[in-house]
Amino acid sequence: IPSETALITAGALAATGELQICAIIIVAAIGAFAGDNTAYAIGRYLKGFVEGRVFSGAKRRHLERAERTLKQRGGSLIIAGRFIPGGRSAVAFGAGVLHFPWPRFLGWDALAAILWALYGGLVGYIGGKTFEDNPLYGILLSLGIAYGLASLIEGTRWFRRRRRLAGLASPTSSSEPSSGN
Repeated sequence: IPSETALITAGALAATGELQICAIIIVAAIGAFAGDNTAYAIGRYLKGFVEGRVFSGAKRRHLERAERTLKQRGGSLIIAGRFIPGGRSAVAFGAGVLHFPWPRFLGWDALAAILWALYGGLVGYIGGKTFEDNPLYGILLSLGIAYGLASLIEGTRWFRRRRRLAGLASPTSSSEPSSGN
């Protein structure tokens, strides 16, 4: 079961009194933190393999760009990655491969894990309370909100990237001389 689904479902069950929301949030944050740090450690261990096999030759520039981006926006990437399915593993693994300082990773990841656990648990809990007589509706609403937000974030990222790439690929007429501007 995907972690978001399990967390939101547990939050909805807490609204019925079957589980404790505080315990759910604490356990989810600890689990997220442990999983991210495991991915970080694996990335750190496989650094040589990743650099030598995946990013050799001309592909090395992608690794260098990722390293620059992580240095510039590491905290925001770690937090945002926690909310994107698959993103959390990629960011944590990448941070390990790129030797992002572990103490900094720990701090940002702890914040990300807590925010994610609060978000998922409370979305399920509020949905469950709203539909107390029929928790299934609460679970469905909570999952809809979670997947809707993830889709909105990913859609926005996709459109921004396309717009940026379209700006970079603006054709200049080769028959007109360049003005040097």
